[in-house]
Amino acid sequence: MDKQTQIELEAAAFRTLRDHLMDKRTDVQNIDMMNLAGFCRNCLSRWYQEAANERGIEMDKNQAREIFYGMTMDEWKTTYQTDASPQKQAEFEVAFKENVGGKD
Repeated sequence: MDKQTQIELEAAAFRTLRDHLMDKRTDVQNIDMMNLAGFCRNCLSRWYQEAANERGIEMDKNQAREIFYGMTMDEWKTTYQTDASPQKQAEFEVAFKENVGGKD
């Protein structure tokens, strides 16, 4: 497989993941993703923002998050986010430190 085809396939898979999380699995909470997989929608949006910035494209955190939420983060929280149990919050603290560290 040539490099360009590989890039196009990876991009297509990534878009499918983004759309899946944005449209089909709004019930999946970020805290659960972070606790189980070590990343969440915010991580995906941060990686996207970092890639854009590395290429000289100005993009802030909120702009990148809108791409992964399909709306502002405040709208997403109001519409889809549920309260997390104290146990999930404690697990999140550990998962966040292990996988994200000081980045937000």
